[in-house]
Amino acid sequence: MHTVVHVVARAGRSPWSCAVGGLAVRRTGVDALHLISTAATPLGGDRIDIRVEVEPGARLWLGTVAATIALPARIDPHSSAGWTVDVADTGRLCLAPQPTVVAATAAHETTTRVRLARTATVEIDESAQIGRHGETGGAWSGRLWVDVDDTPTLRHRLELGAGSVLGDHHSAVVSRFAYPDAGGGDVSTSRTATRMAVAGGASLVTALGRTVADARSAEATIGR
Repeated sequence: MHTVVHVVARAGRSPWSCAVGGLAVRRTGVDALHLISTAATPLGGDRIDIRVEVEPGARLWLGTVAATIALPARIDPHSSAGWTVDVADTGRLCLAPQPTVVAATAAHETTTRVRLARTATVEIDESAQIGRHGETGGAWSGRLWVDVDDTPTLRHRLELGAGSVLGDHHSAVVSRFAYPDAGGGDVSTSRTATRMAVAGGASLVTALGRTVADARSAEATIGR
């Protein structure tokens, strides 16, 4: 299945959206939207493409109502989700989907490409976990690319599960990107979490754990 979602936030107006495939969009606040599953996706072979545009001066909070469960298909275990995000001058975006859980032997890849105006404000929260309770063997990878005023700012990649360098030591991750950096460029680390300044005035927090809840706890020890 190929799912396509397009969302546009406009100042002084309700967000516009359209969706085809396994997701629908529901307005849940003045400037807030939630993605809702209308079919079992992603299964092996599925692709999800989500485009988000925040026009000048507009605000948008975009999340999901539940975790995304990636499931393998009999022939193909691989699925993918791609986010394309554009935020214009003085636009504000908070992208906060629930975790992606890679079940059984599924392999799921998430790619998020973001283009920001220098006066924009953006927070992107991503989390993933290998397996439901007692499951092992799946794989997840996530890429986050950010450009500010067409200047490359961040090229970040994470991998979990089968074939990753982390192996079985950590099976969940939480990643939070913020621009501008409210922490003033501070860098802090703990045993399983790191907060680092990113060129151009942004910050990136990455935390690991056995579960997403563990990773959230590690994230809390170093702040945003």
